[in-house]
Amino acid sequence: MGSYLNTGFSKFQEVLNAKIYVDKSDLISTLNDCVKTPQKYVCISRPRRFGKSVTASMLCAYYSKGIDSSFLFDNLNIFHDDSYIKHLNQYNTIFINMQEFLTRSKNDIVKMLNDLNCFIKDEIKSLYSSLDFSKYTELYDVLNCAYQHEFLLDNKDTKGFVFIIDEWDCIMREKQSDADGIKMYLDYLRALLKDQSYVALAYMTGILPIKKYGSHSALNMFDEYSMTDPGEYASYIGFTQDEVNNLCDEYRIEFNSMKKWYDGYTFEESLHLFNPNSVVKAIQRKKFSSYWTQTETFESLRRYIDLNMAGLRDEIVKLIAGNEIVVNTSRFHNDMTTFETKDDVLTLLIHLGYLAIIPDSKLKGIDNDKIFAVHIPNEEIRKEFRNITEENKNYPGIYSLISQSLDLLDRIYEMDNEAVAKSFDLAHLDHTSILKYNDENSLSCVISLALNLASVDLYTVHRELPAGKGFADMVFLPKQGIDKPALLVELKCDKSEETAIDQIKKKNYGRFFRDYKGEVLLVGINYNKNTKDHQCKIEKMRT
Repeated sequence: MGSYLNTGFSKFQEVLNAKIYVDKSDLISTLNDCVKTPQKYVCISRPRRFGKSVTASMLCAYYSKGIDSSFLFDNLNIFHDDSYIKHLNQYNTIFINMQEFLTRSKNDIVKMLNDLNCFIKDEIKSLYSSLDFSKYTELYDVLNCAYQHEFLLDNKDTKGFVFIIDEWDCIMREKQSDADGIKMYLDYLRALLKDQSYVALAYMTGILPIKKYGSHSALNMFDEYSMTDPGEYASYIGFTQDEVNNLCDEYRIEFNSMKKWYDGYTFEESLHLFNPNSVVKAIQRKKFSSYWTQTETFESLRRYIDLNMAGLRDEIVKLIAGNEIVVNTSRFHNDMTTFETKDDVLTLLIHLGYLAIIPDSKLKGIDNDKIFAVHIPNEEIRKEFRNITEENKNYPGIYSLISQSLDLLDRIYEMDNEAVAKSFDLAHLDHTSILKYNDENSLSCVISLALNLASVDLYTVHRELPAGKGFADMVFLPKQGIDKPALLVELKCDKSEETAIDQIKKKNYGRFFRDYKGEVLLVGINYNKNTKDHQCKIEKMRT
C-alpha cells in the first residue's frame, strides 16, 4: 500500500469501527455505472462536515487494487448490487488530498504541484518497476506509459486508474487572490484528467462548484452536482430523514428536536437531508447545539455577510426573521472573491450550507432553473447568523428589534390593542430602509418581519393559507411542545381593524382550526397611509 496509490482500507475501517455509522455505500453502485464511460468524471460539492472525506476513504477502500477489502463491504448495502464484485479491488486507485499537499507546500501552488507530480510518480514507478520512465517528467506521461504497458499485456481487460480527489477546491478557498496560481492549478488538473485513456473514473469532492473562467470551465468534462443541483447524488449529501429517524430510535433521541436543529436541506421529491456531523455530535453529547463554530465556514459567514453589497443587509435581516428570499444563482463565479451583487454572496452561502433551497417554492412564471427561494434551514444555522450579526456594525439594532418583537408577542397574548398598534408603528419606522411600503403586500412583509424576529422559535408561519372561503393573510401555528395560542392575522390598508376581523369571520377562516385543540387569537391590523399609523383589534376565536 502507498501513501497515494492504492492506499488501502485502514481509514474506512476506522469509520466502520465508530459507534455511529450510517451506510452510504449505495453511492458506489451509482459510480460503478460511470466507470469507463463518458460520464466517468464526477464532481460533488457539499458543505464542510457533510461527510466528504468519509466518502473518499470508502471509495479508496473499495476500488484499490492489491488488497482484499471485501470483509468491510460484505455487510453493507453495496454487497447486494450486481456491480459489487465486478469492480471490487480492481483498479489502481490514486488518492489525492489537495489540502495536505497545499499545507505541505506552505501555500505555494507551484511547489504543491511539483510535490504532487513527484510523489505520485515515485509510487507509480515502484509499482511498474520493470518499465523505464526516465524520459518522462510529467505525471500524465508516466500514467499513460503504465496504461499502454497494461494494454499490450491484455487489451481486453485494461482497467485504467481511478482518481479520488478530496478538498479539490482548497486552492480557491485559501489562495483566493492568486488568480494566476488558481488557473495554473486548474490547467494541471485538466492535463492530468481530460481525454486521458488511463482514467477509468475521476471522483472529486469539495465545497465549491468548479471555477468558471469566462463562459467555460477548465474542467468542463466533469458532471457537477452541488447544493443547487445535486441530481441523483442528493441522498448522499447528508443523512436522510429515515436514517436520522432510525438513529433517534436506536439512541432514544427526540426526533422532532433533531429535525428542528439539523434538518432543512430539502431537494426535489421531498427529500429532507440533515447535517450528518451535527447529528452525530448531538447523539454523542446528548445535547442539541450548534457545532458549526468549529469549522472554517463560521468565519466565512462572518466575512461574507459583512460585505457592503447593495441590499444584502436587508435580505439577511429577513432571513434571520424566518422569511424566505429569492436568489439568482446564475452569475456566481464559483469562487470566494468575485462578488458583483448580493445574489453572488447569497449563492456562496448556499454552497457553504448556511442557506438552503426550497424546491417547491421556485417562482411561478419564471423559466429559469437558477432562481430559487431560499431560507435559513434550521436552528443550528439560525443561531450562527444571530451570533455573528449581534455586534456587527452593518447590522445595528437587530437584537433590539428581536427584544421589541418579543414584547409585541406578549402584548398580543395580553390582547392589548393599543400597545400592539404602537409596536407596529415602531417596526414601520425601524424598517423603512428595508421595506419602503405603502400597500397591503408590503404591509404583510413588515408585519411578518416584526412578528417573526421573535416567533421563529415558537411558531410555524403560513402565508396566504387556504382557509374557509378564501386565504388567510398569516397563520402562526405553535411548534410542537410550545404552549402558546395560535394567531390568525388579517391585514388591511386604509380601512379599519374591525374590517379585518369581520373578514375573518365572514369568510370563515377559523374553519382551518376546526381540529385544533389550543387557543386561537384573531388579530386584525389596519395601516393608514396618510397618518402612517396602525390600528389593531384582537379577539379570541370562539370554538
